[in-house]
Amino acid sequence: MRSLAGLAAIVAAASVYLYLLSTHLPPGRKQLQPASEEEEVGVQEDRLKFPSDLESLRELAEMLQFYKRENYSYVLLLFCSAYLYKQSFAIPGSSFLNMLAGAIFGPWEGLVLACLLATFGSTFCYLLSSAFGKQYVVHFFPEKVALLQKKVEENQNSLFFFLLFLRFFPMTPNWFLNITCPVLNIPISIFFFSVLLGLIPYNFICVRTGSILSQITSLDDIFSWGTLAQLLAIALMALLPGALIRRYSEARLRVDGMDSNGTSQVERKQERKRR
Repeated sequence: MRSLAGLAAIVAAASVYLYLLSTHLPPGRKQLQPASEEEEVGVQEDRLKFPSDLESLRELAEMLQFYKRENYSYVLLLFCSAYLYKQSFAIPGSSFLNMLAGAIFGPWEGLVLACLLATFGSTFCYLLSSAFGKQYVVHFFPEKVALLQKKVEENQNSLFFFLLFLRFFPMTPNWFLNITCPVLNIPISIFFFSVLLGLIPYNFICVRTGSILSQITSLDDIFSWGTLAQLLAIALMALLPGALIRRYSEARLRVDGMDSNGTSQVERKQERKRR
């Protein structure tokens, strides 16, 4: 109960901070528009909220691009705060914020921002889950946690590359990996760098799409079959070092006189003679 109360307090404090930040807008288009136009549009035009579809994403991008011209630091702070809020509390929808990064900051600055914010936000989520939510993750997702635990044990010798594979082409959602990794006792250093490197292809695709947002007619244009094939190819390449490490480990065991099952060569010869 104490853990839930602590988590609720952190979520509430972060929500209040983000709300106050989003409502205290710097001087914007309201002050620059003619009075008649302002009356038609209304003050609600400059209310900020998380985008939920392509149209709302375009409107938000246009608004923040306007503010960025004279209030770059405010837009940067607001964007970073919103991104970290979503990632830290495992709220799905990072693709919209990645596209927003590309639309506001451009493809390269947006990519750097998206990668850093996704990494630190995921790490905050990891720490929150470790401190407050381990028992609840196991309680609500027992089968998924058990399956992932099995895969982690099978890939213990190449854990970093296995996590990299999951991030490159996530068969499990990123938010679920963030809350589950502390349950599986995955070291935070391995977790941190697997997120930093593993989300680069996904972030790049989203940020690049955001930089040409005006040309996108549907969210289906983002992840075409060709794009998914590229992500899968990158993910399979991430498995290659892990497979080589596993094969090398097995070879070393054989050289040391043991096979992969822990049976010595002498024991196997004796068993053959008995047969």
